[in-house]
Amino acid sequence: MTAVPQERRLVTPVPGPKSRELQARRTSVVAAGVGSVLPVFAARADGGILEDVDGNRLIDFGSGIAVTSVGASAEAVVRRASAQLADFTHTCFMVTPYEGYVEVCERLAELTPGDHAKKSALFNSGAEAVENAVKIARSYTKRQAVVVFDHGYHGRTNLTMALTSKNMPYKNGFGPFAPEIYRVPVAYGYRWPTGPENCGAEASAQAIDQISKQIGAANVAAIIIEPVLGEGGFIEPAKGFLPALAKFAADNGIVFVADEIQSGFCRTGQWFACEDEGIVPDLITTAKGIAGGLPLAAVTGRAEIMDSVHAGGLGGTYGGNPVACAAALGSIETMRELDLAGKARRIETVMKGRLAAMAEKYDVIGDIRGRGAMIAVELVKDRATKEPAAEATAALARACHAAGLLVLTCGTYGNVLRFLPPLVIGEDLLNEGLDIIEQALAEL
Repeated sequence: MTAVPQERRLVTPVPGPKSRELQARRTSVVAAGVGSVLPVFAARADGGILEDVDGNRLIDFGSGIAVTSVGASAEAVVRRASAQLADFTHTCFMVTPYEGYVEVCERLAELTPGDHAKKSALFNSGAEAVENAVKIARSYTKRQAVVVFDHGYHGRTNLTMALTSKNMPYKNGFGPFAPEIYRVPVAYGYRWPTGPENCGAEASAQAIDQISKQIGAANVAAIIIEPVLGEGGFIEPAKGFLPALAKFAADNGIVFVADEIQSGFCRTGQWFACEDEGIVPDLITTAKGIAGGLPLAAVTGRAEIMDSVHAGGLGGTYGGNPVACAAALGSIETMRELDLAGKARRIETVMKGRLAAMAEKYDVIGDIRGRGAMIAVELVKDRATKEPAAEATAALARACHAAGLLVLTCGTYGNVLRFLPPLVIGEDLLNEGLDIIEQALAEL
C-alpha cells in the first residue's frame, strides 16, 4: 500500500475528465435517487486527503460522513481486516460464531459510558442499530410509544424515517410510516425564542410536559436522541436538557437511548458525546466511526435490557461480519494509540479560533457550534432575523469543492456547513482547508 501524499493538488478542474466519464457511466446504471455531494470518483484516500481518478488531491473535511475518523486506509484497520479476509469472510454469527464479534462486544462494554454490566448486538448500519434499539426497548418495557425530537435524524428504513424529523430528502413520498412515534421540542439554543441561556430548562420542561400530557409517561418505551444532532445541523442541545430528559426517563421506567452513530468514537473529543454532561444511557447505538469504513453497527446497553429479547429475536445474516469486526478492532486500537479524542479537541481549538475570526468579518456566519471534530457554521441572511441562507451555504460548498476542499452541508433549513475532518488530519491541512473556506466567504 503506497501512502497518499498529504498535500492538496489540483491538476484538472473538479470534477476532472475521468470523473465526468465515470459519472456518465453511473447515470446509465445507478438509480437516480442515490445522490452524491461531489461527483469526483475516488481512487485512494488516507489521512486528510482524498485522491480522485484524475490525480486531484482534495482535503477531506467529510470523512465519508464521520466514518473514516482514523483515516480511510488506517494501518491497523487494513492489517486486521486483511488477515481476517484470508481466514474467512463469513460464517454468519447466528450459525457458527467467531471470536471477533465477541471481542468487539467486549471493547464496547469497556468504552461506552457507565460501569454497569453491558451486552451488545452487532448489525450493519446505523438505521439497523436504531431500529433494533426500539425493538429491545419495547421488549423490555412492554410499551409501544417512542419519543424523538425536532431536527433529529435516525435513518432511512421505514421505522427510522418515522423517527427522523426532516421531510426532504429523507421521507418525502415514502409513507405511510410506522406508528406510535411522537416528536417533541429540542433545545436548539441559537433559535430558542427566549435566548440560549433559557433554552435548556425551558425546552426540557416543554418536552416533558408534552410527553406527559399527549402520550403518558407510562406508555413510553424509549426516548431516543442524538447527544449532538447530526443531519439536523450539528445542534448541541443546550446544557441541562439531556440530564433532565435522562432523569425523566429513569423516573418513569423509560429506556433512554443515545444515538451516537455520528457523534461517537472520539468524534466530539470524548469517546462518546453523551459523556459531556455525564449522561449514562440505557442503550447506545453506534456505527459510522466504529470500523474505519467497513459496515458495522451496534446496540450496547444494560445487560438486563439487552437480555429481555427472546433467543433469535435479534440478528441478521451479515450482522457483525468477521471482516468488519476485525476492522473495528483495528479502528479502536488506532483511536487508543493515537489518542484521537485528544486530537479531536485540538481540531476544535484550531477550527473554532479560525471560524470566530471569520465571523467577525462576515455577517453571513450566524452561529459557530459543535465539539471536537464535529464543528459547524450556520449561515443566515440577517443576524437579527436569523433567516436561513441556504443558497449562500450551497454556493460556499461549491466554491470549496472547486478549490479542492471536500465539505458537507446539513441542517433542517439547508443552511449549515459542517466539518468532519478525519481525526488524524495534519494541522497544516486543517489550516489550509480553513484558508479555502475564508477565501470562499470573501467571494460570496
